[in-house]
Amino acid sequence: MPTFEARDPSAPAFWSERFEQNFMPWDRGGVPDALQRFVAQTPQKHVALIPGCGVGYEVAYLSEAGWDVTAIDFSPAAVAAAQAMLGPWASRVVEADFFTFVPKIPLDLIYERAFLCALPRDRWQQIVERWAELLPPGGLLAGFFYFDDAPKGPPFGIAPAQLEALLTPSFERIEDSLATDSVSVFSGRERWQVWRRIAR
Repeated sequence: MPTFEARDPSAPAFWSERFEQNFMPWDRGGVPDALQRFVAQTPQKHVALIPGCGVGYEVAYLSEAGWDVTAIDFSPAAVAAAQAMLGPWASRVVEADFFTFVPKIPLDLIYERAFLCALPRDRWQQIVERWAELLPPGGLLAGFFYFDDAPKGPPFGIAPAQLEALLTPSFERIEDSLATDSVSVFSGRERWQVWRRIAR
């Protein structure tokens, strides 16, 4: 078991230490089944953002499907790992802070993959508000949400009612199913959901 100096998951150094020591229990090593099904069933080629992309397997998959994808991470080590793996798609990964990042072109989809649960709970309202700012009415928030009541993290689990309370002022849920191929740290507690941005 590696040892770490950084203790604050809201800081880039926390995640860079883990990437540098190859300690990534959240890393599935590929593209989740639910996302593959979603892409296969979605004729639209989305303009998508992947916040907290990590190694970024989905970047290549979505780019090859014709999507215009930008992936960001505030950890320099994560960005370096993703760029090293992605080859021709390396330029799609940018070192940036989600809360200040401004896309070059308007988005219509944000892909959520262990970003919400990676950051402390006191940041969640800010994350949801930024999702709502970045997406126009009709835009989609699609991905995986981790449901758990353990007090410590990361990953920081959320209760279903709490997620609904955070999202329903700006989003409506249109898909919900249990993830069937989660890594062990998320197994049985992760759901694939799609939320549509609504106008209020």
